Amino acid sequence: MKILYAASEARPFIASGGLGDVAGSLPGAVSACGQDCRVVIPLYGDISSEQRAGMRFLCDFTVNLAWRRQYCGVFEARQGGVTYYLIDNEYYFRRGGLYGFYDDGERFAFFSKAVVDMLAHIDWTPDVIHCNDWQTAMIPVYLNSYYRSEEPYHGIKTVFTIHNIQYQGQYSAEIIEDVLGISKSYARTLMYDGCCNMMKGAIEQANAVTTVSPTYAYEILDEWYAHGLDRFLREQRYKLSGILNGIDTHFYDPAGDQNLYMNYDRDSALQGKAVNKQRLQQELGLSQNSDSMLIGIVSRLVSHKGVDLIKYIFGKIIEEGMQVVVLGTGDYIYESFFGEMAALYPDRVAVRIAFDPALASKIYAASDIFLMPSKSEPCGLSQMVALRYGAIPVVRKTGGLADSITDMGDEGGNGYTFATYNAHDMFGAVKRAQAHYYDKPAWEAAVQRAMECDFSWRKSARAYTSLYASLAGVSEEEVERAIHEREKSLEASNSPQAIQPLGKPAGNKKPVGSPAKKPAAKKAAPAREKAPAAEKKSTKAPAKKTTPKDKAKQGE
Repeated sequence: MKILYAASEARPFIASGGLGDVAGSLPGAVSACGQDCRVVIPLYGDISSEQRAGMRFLCDFTVNLAWRRQYCGVFEARQGGVTYYLIDNEYYFRRGGLYGFYDDGERFAFFSKAVVDMLAHIDWTPDVIHCNDWQTAMIPVYLNSYYRSEEPYHGIKTVFTIHNIQYQGQYSAEIIEDVLGISKSYARTLMYDGCCNMMKGAIEQANAVTTVSPTYAYEILDEWYAHGLDRFLREQRYKLSGILNGIDTHFYDPAGDQNLYMNYDRDSALQGKAVNKQRLQQELGLSQNSDSMLIGIVSRLVSHKGVDLIKYIFGKIIEEGMQVVVLGTGDYIYESFFGEMAALYPDRVAVRIAFDPALASKIYAASDIFLMPSKSEPCGLSQMVALRYGAIPVVRKTGGLADSITDMGDEGGNGYTFATYNAHDMFGAVKRAQAHYYDKPAWEAAVQRAMECDFSWRKSARAYTSLYASLAGVSEEEVERAIHEREKSLEASNSPQAIQPLGKPAGNKKPVGSPAKKPAAKKAAPAREKAPAAEKKSTKAPAKKTTPKDKAKQGE
């Protein structure tokens, strides 16, 4: 099968958070299942010159968006065995940042229309287009409204994934005809509660709708979680399902992560985590006390992440002798609160108001528990990363947290959970973790069990491949045969795409238990005759307001 994965961001080119991680990992995992999965994203101005140097110009054409006639260039790149298409328009995308502009609705309507138009200009037609969040929601709307009778669009199916239902692409109804170019006869597809709702349009027009965890698929049928779309989702529930996300276990690997003070695997976790904890305490100015349970928090500092619960009960956490490390940005009220706590308890609390992936890795490796008490969490990746690094998650049972973390009170549990959105219930889960922490043999076994959890993309990729096959009319036998043949070829070639056991990373990584070394400086990319950024000139883009969205995890 041929699958086109459309997203507004994708690692390694550009990412602001969870969607970029998923779009940078899932297509490769689907390709490892024997399918031809390709990715299309905008060619943003923030994409580095080194990345641009590896791109190849394919074609250009004009996109008709209502009364506008806009240039569109298509560039191609290969990364990790996956083909990427990058949509170029300097007016819309050559700006600092990804989101937060006054014309985001127009920008991503252009992107969606360009993706559909592109298929008539490249020598490749997908069986399925997989769209993600509101930024690509117009793809199934445009496809069904204007293209179905034309080649090569007849048999293309569409999947729409809701990563976070809070962001729906809602605008006034006036933009439907004037900006989006949708005629009055099709306007009802986008209308919901008196306004234009792009996500509603995609849910109605797509062949299948998924969320990023099974529990979240159930939760968004309830008005508490659905941000107004529950009535419509209940009508469309026959095509709604949930597939739990995974993480890139090569990118998130304590045995090869060069940000750590010492690398370790499951067998050397006791020594490795102790060293990383002691060194992080030293770096952040905390008292170097191995008996104090270290709580790690890497999160957006906003209320729906449960930060208000932490704020309410923070004094009790300190009274119990625990240490807390906080990394993130968000609402001023929470940034200020944690800053005050760090000033009040400098040997117990360390706070960094920043977006710092290197420090995040150190926190995962050093923490004894990882606190994630979200009010709502579509999937969540941080709890999976924490397990990978041997930090025991303490989470509220919601969304993907409920699907990935089971309580230590149950046989084979991998964390601590609480159900009600209540600060004292959260504190009770933290206290149970602390009691377990002081039972050192049992705690060491729990850490090793946590690191054995498999949240690689393999299972999720198989589930998505089965979904694509059901839409494209491909039998499960054909899918299994393709997966088996692909896995055999990957194992024979020792490809990095092959799933490796924890502690045995692919490639030439240093032995675990060694101090992590900083990578050598990269050589400058060779000059090219023509860089993508210079293909077309255009009107200068509007200035962007400085907002925390650029560094926050969008849609997670």
